[in-house]
Amino acid sequence: MLKVEKVCAGYGRMQILHDVDLTLGEGEIVALVGANGAGKTTTLRAVCGQIRPTAGTITFDGAPTLGRRPDELVRDGLVHVPEDRALFGTLTVEENLRMGAWTRSHAQAETALREVLELFPVLAERRGQVAQTFSGGQQQMLAIGRALMAGPRLLMLDEPSTGLSPKLTWAMLEAIERIRDGGVSVLLVEQNAKQALAIADRAYVLESGSTVLHGTGAELAGSAEVRKAYLGL
Repeated sequence: MLKVEKVCAGYGRMQILHDVDLTLGEGEIVALVGANGAGKTTTLRAVCGQIRPTAGTITFDGAPTLGRRPDELVRDGLVHVPEDRALFGTLTVEENLRMGAWTRSHAQAETALREVLELFPVLAERRGQVAQTFSGGQQQMLAIGRALMAGPRLLMLDEPSTGLSPKLTWAMLEAIERIRDGGVSVLLVEQNAKQALAIADRAYVLESGSTVLHGTGAELAGSAEVRKAYLGL
């Protein structure tokens, strides 16, 4: 579904990514782990069209993404949830969710809304509450729910557990597994490497903007190098 080959990218004259490689197939959770500044967020931004790679290729569903706008990729099913969540703070839960369905018909939006409210019951209970009054965990559920309203085939999540308690982090990761089980592939950037590897089918380790290790989630979780450098064990 997604193939990233030898991608280099950055901001202005500052190159962050150096020959990043990764693949993601249908129905997979693939995790990107690494230290702060390793290039994880930049990789997601390159994939979704927010920044333009200076070298390498990215293909989604067999078609090149180079030169395509983020909104065009959303229409094709590639949806990105940024770390800052980018919610409309003065709008209600339901209004935020419906904003995510801008690519879809009314019938599709209604079906998606029911599915999102079933996945995150707290959103159903508070659908008339304004987003800026939510806790961090509730805002993250809303951000993911809004992304699901677009009908993604690939959902990219950047640090979904930021600011959450350990209990809420596990609840969020369990929700991501349910999203995968519902037919949506997931590319996950997560600061809690141990938890991310626990749910990932496969994972890649980025270091200084390059892919240095890859394997199944279990393989990397069991790697002495990964455990020492990223899991604190």
